[in-house]
Amino acid sequence: MRTRKIFAFTLALAFILTASGNALAISAAGLSQANPIVPIVKKASPAVVNIDVEKTARRSVSPFPFDDDPFFKRFFGDSFKEFTRSVPMKGRGSGFIVSKEGRILTNNHVVDGVDKITVSLQLEDGSKKTYPAKILGNDPTYDLAVIKIEPDGNLPVLELGDSDAVEVGEFVIAIGNPFGFEQTVTAGVISAKNRSIHAQDVNFDDFLQTDAAINPGNSGGPLLNMAGEVVGINTAIIPYAQGLGFAIPVNKAKEIIGDLVSYGRVKRGWLGVSVRGITPEMAKAYGVKGSDGAMINDVFKGDPADKAGIKRGDVVVEINGQKVKDANDFVSKVRTLAPNSVARLQVVRKGKKLTFNVKLAERNSKGDGSVESSGKSEKPDEKSSGYDALKDFGISEVSPLTESLKRKYRISSDSEGLVITGIDQNTQASSDGEIREGDLIVEVNGHEVKSASDAAKAAGDDSSIVLMIEREGSTYFIMVSKPEK
Repeated sequence: MRTRKIFAFTLALAFILTASGNALAISAAGLSQANPIVPIVKKASPAVVNIDVEKTARRSVSPFPFDDDPFFKRFFGDSFKEFTRSVPMKGRGSGFIVSKEGRILTNNHVVDGVDKITVSLQLEDGSKKTYPAKILGNDPTYDLAVIKIEPDGNLPVLELGDSDAVEVGEFVIAIGNPFGFEQTVTAGVISAKNRSIHAQDVNFDDFLQTDAAINPGNSGGPLLNMAGEVVGINTAIIPYAQGLGFAIPVNKAKEIIGDLVSYGRVKRGWLGVSVRGITPEMAKAYGVKGSDGAMINDVFKGDPADKAGIKRGDVVVEINGQKVKDANDFVSKVRTLAPNSVARLQVVRKGKKLTFNVKLAERNSKGDGSVESSGKSEKPDEKSSGYDALKDFGISEVSPLTESLKRKYRISSDSEGLVITGIDQNTQASSDGEIREGDLIVEVNGHEVKSASDAAKAAGDDSSIVLMIEREGSTYFIMVSKPEK
């Protein structure tokens, strides 16, 4: 009887264990099938490559063991600095294949200025194959480059998606070579769009932000959507933060990849202006409704905008029928235009809408055009209403432009305006640091000024005014306010 009970218990236990094992097996299989990242990675990984680069740099090497000793310097001077040696420098990045013939898209900063490029492909059996590569074209503006290898046969290719259609919160996958750990996969979401980064050589306004882990070595690798399409090229990180990675929208690459392959560079249209955003105060001063648009900060002489009649202070509200949101939007739209194409600009000038057709050049050709002008030396009259008007805004001393002031403050000989020669240290003008002694006031509230009375008339009774100033050959728009009483 006892034997039967033991047998029954053993049989039941075996049944339970078997059933549990089957359940675990089914759960594991179901989990694999339910995870959409796995098939995307399997399909995309063969088209993601590792890029190794080498560059030879020359560094100073002293043959003297005590080169900092004053005794040796007395006899040898700085001659030891003339000794140099070649030092190999290596780096790594990522890229992905965009054509079966071996074209690879990566970041410009990965391959720029290097002497040797080696591309590694991971084969289906897990082994690697390496190829030498050459640069077909590069574009520092968008930090993109196309390199080329000569494969034995057709290569796997990643499909380029639509970065404009990407939504914040959408899942994305990054594949790359961080810190030399090849074929590393990370996942996250699109954290934000149209992020701006302006630091050192990076000057970009349309980054995709993601919290998918991106590290040094990921540069140039793909950021994939859940359809396995490339929506971004991983480019930048903030090293002291977590979950802050940035990728170039793939639509930017689509715009220029043809030029990179055909010409080795991007042929962009050149307008010949610098721009800035506008504030509500500037919009009021220059007769613009709302705060959308880009204000022309400076017009380069002899360039297309100058020839077409564009002036400083014009606010561009449309380009080729498209509304201009701000200065970054305007720059982005101009970048997409080809040389010799015509840009139709609608601008607001002193409250009136004007339209200009500007034929773009390929690059900037700054004119010289210096013309000597004379000016009568004059000291500001502290009793004048004009002087008092500017003094209310923290500008304690001004002077009409003279030859001596031009030399003192290095102002262009053909400039005209009112020179700031003193600033009240206890006002906004001083504390903000935007206005400096030697700045040339060219306009106040959109009106040209050559004397303090001109400035007073333009300022009126406004509590805030917009100044167009010239400094070191460039112009700036600055808003100043009267101190609160």
